[in-house]
Amino acid sequence: MAARRRKALFPGLVLAWAVALFGTVSALAQDAVRIGYVDMKRLLDHAPQVIEGRERLEAEFDARDDRLGLDERRLQTMRQSLAREREVLATEEVLQREDAIESLARAIERTRQQLRDELRLRSEQETERAWSTLNAAVIEHAREAGFDLILPSPVIYASARVDITDAVLARLRADSAPAAEGAQ
Repeated sequence: MAARRRKALFPGLVLAWAVALFGTVSALAQDAVRIGYVDMKRLLDHAPQVIEGRERLEAEFDARDDRLGLDERRLQTMRQSLAREREVLATEEVLQREDAIESLARAIERTRQQLRDELRLRSEQETERAWSTLNAAVIEHAREAGFDLILPSPVIYASARVDITDAVLARLRADSAPAAEGAQ
């Protein structure tokens, strides 16, 4: 008799469980969490604000790099001249030229290292400046598009359906266009 009651009760329990589960799934579907993904490396490579920063750095370091190139060519000329004339020069003259060559080579290496260090520092500053702009654009887009969570790269996998990188790049380009027009 108890077994019969359990058999009769079982379909009712299954029905109640299904209704409860359907209600929970339906509530979750209505409050679905929107998740997006943004490829920060792609933003850093293609955002106009970052590209403008790179161009500023190039302009800032071009003249100094040109001077370094002139010194390197002068060093090469000095070495070639000494190699050609070594046999006919007095020992004292050879030693003086070798000292001048060595001194210039050390100066060039010091200058090259200083330029590398300063370029690295300035690149980090430009990236930091652009980083806040990139983050702000991602946040604005996420809020406007109703996202609850944005994951930055690197992630193991993100489908194109959740990738908002192109939309953020479009926003950054649009934000950059008025600034570029105002500068002209």
